[in-house]
Amino acid sequence: MAKLTHEDILAYLEEATILELNDLVKAIEEKFDVTAAAPVAVVAGGEAAADAAPANVTVTLTDVGATKVAVIKAVREITGLGLVDAKGLVDKVPAEIKKDIPAEEGAKIKEQLEAAGATVEVK
Repeated sequence: MAKLTHEDILAYLEEATILELNDLVKAIEEKFDVTAAAPVAVVAGGEAAADAAPANVTVTLTDVGATKVAVIKAVREITGLGLVDAKGLVDKVPAEIKKDIPAEEGAKIKEQLEAAGATVEVK
């Protein structure tokens, strides 16, 4: 079989009927185990997605407050960092504690840090 060039393929696509193109798409889907369908969430999302809460959030420590030691302990527990690294993070306010996490987890982390005396922002 001769190798087809891009020009050959484009020429075929220009001359093919809709039914032939539909058959071609189905054959490609079966051969390569893919789908040509547009994701429904993207197509139908529109305004509904804009009204919904963000799926992933970033938790940022904005102020340590009066109980710095308690905040450092909370940061260590949340991030799994060592004492020196957690202290360094707390000292660099504002600091991202966790990035691109589910909104529910972000809310729990916010509660935990606020209970330790810190001020937290979730975006």
